[in-house]
Amino acid sequence: MELVKARLSLLVLLTTLVGFLLGWNGPIDYVLLSATLIGTALSACGASALNQWWERSFDALMKRTKDRPLPAKRLHPRDALLFAFFCFLFGTALLALFVNLLSAVLAVTTVVIYVVMYTPMKRYSTLNTLLGAVPGALPPLIGWTAATGSVGLVGIVLFLILWFWQMPHFLAIAWLYREDYAAAGFRMLSVDDPDGVITSRQALLYSLGLLAVSLLPTLIGITTLLYFVVAFILGGLFALAALFFALNRTKKNARRLFFASIIYLPLILGAVLFCKV
Repeated sequence: MELVKARLSLLVLLTTLVGFLLGWNGPIDYVLLSATLIGTALSACGASALNQWWERSFDALMKRTKDRPLPAKRLHPRDALLFAFFCFLFGTALLALFVNLLSAVLAVTTVVIYVVMYTPMKRYSTLNTLLGAVPGALPPLIGWTAATGSVGLVGIVLFLILWFWQMPHFLAIAWLYREDYAAAGFRMLSVDDPDGVITSRQALLYSLGLLAVSLLPTLIGITTLLYFVVAFILGGLFALAALFFALNRTKKNARRLFFASIIYLPLILGAVLFCKV
């Protein structure tokens, strides 16, 4: 569970499910839904395991991650690597054989960006968070394409909501653990921003962007007006938490923003489904 980042994988399952249910009409095809969820979950597990295998020496330098299975030497790196490849290959094969090729390609894209591009980029550029938010935003699009067979405007909107949500979420984490990231040599924005001005302003900017894109489902006709009202209120409260962090850059306010992001996501996804036209 630690190797595959169980909570993160559960979030992947949740967003994939929302994308599928939003795109599906009529009686649910449970075989298709199961293949979509299992395939996406296994791919996500493989990506997390590969990420930890790659960063095991750096994880050992951070208090937050030093007790993970690989840096704590409770698991052999070879075993972790084999397990990661098994999850990745089996998951994408499930998607290709029982869902559709497009969903499988998106799953492969998710793993490649997360492991091959984002993971090494963390040591060289503060722009890594922008790229790292892409694989986190693809699971609802995988669910949507599994249900509809195409990307479409709605799929893009789902991707944008998840992408913008991740930015203040990750920036809050980066500020809370900036000493850890510095010790491991990771080029996070918060590490190069000792007073937190840039980090907090970026978090506020992206929370406002999230507020704007979260209103799009009603504007493109897939949700009722009730969703628009709910999304506006939730987005406003989220942006308010980011504003508090920007005005007073303390760990308390960063933690408040982090928890606001955790509360916001299931509420907005639930509102999308509940208010689906």
